[in-house]
Amino acid sequence: MIILKIGGSILTKKDLAKPEVDYENLERIASEIEESLHSDDLNSDLSDGLIIVHGAGSFGHPPASKYKIGESFPIEDYPFKRLGFAEIQNQVKKLNSIICDSLIKHNIPVVSIPPSSFVTTVDKRIYEFRLGLIKKYIKEGYVPVLYGDIVLDEELKMAIISGDQILQYIAKILKSDNIILGTDVDGVYTKNPKNHKDSKLISVLTNLNQIEELESTTNIDVTGGMVGKVKELLELANLGIDSEIINANTPKTIANALQSKPVIGTKLTSKLEEYNY
Repeated sequence: MIILKIGGSILTKKDLAKPEVDYENLERIASEIEESLHSDDLNSDLSDGLIIVHGAGSFGHPPASKYKIGESFPIEDYPFKRLGFAEIQNQVKKLNSIICDSLIKHNIPVVSIPPSSFVTTVDKRIYEFRLGLIKKYIKEGYVPVLYGDIVLDEELKMAIISGDQILQYIAKILKSDNIILGTDVDGVYTKNPKNHKDSKLISVLTNLNQIEELESTTNIDVTGGMVGKVKELLELANLGIDSEIINANTPKTIANALQSKPVIGTKLTSKLEEYNY
């Protein structure tokens, strides 16, 4: 089974007054997923099932910041916070509906599964996550689609749950064969490639201690940025679940990754001896 995570920065346009979908990227990615699922030479990992997780991008991050979701608050502010919960949930649901529309048009039998309907957290970490229905959909040949969402939290009343935390939980419990993380860069660099011309792509990342070298590579958002993603994925690598971070802005990269073909990116693994870079 493969889990494909598509970042919100790929599917939505940043720095706009109103949230907007990047339809060009969405249609291309949907086409690449269709190509992979209907390939005459379907690889065994993909034949066991596909789960898609996507970020919230400009549909989720601005209102989450506006309502300061994830921070403690006095009880008299709860009515305002509840309104924020409703607004955020509605916005990310709109994005998910648009994405699923595109995937269905490309002959992919997706089923949307909103995390706010079955996930709860304690201090922003998953506490309850009912996986039975997801497993049933995969067994029946569907492609479940989950996304970054707002959920009830036992300590903070409400919290943002990122797509990265969702995929980590699913991968760990369902023993995923591989994770593909589509971002807006070629992988993990020694420095932020958008700010430093001397940054170098790290082809294989194996050790959590290397995170200290990566602190300058991330633009922190409400879900943790690149460093947060790397931490989650390296934890999975220690359990024997490999992943790769690739540039979803580059045509054919997602298609090639889903078909287990070589792509430019960063492999996160504990099995260094298998890679001769």
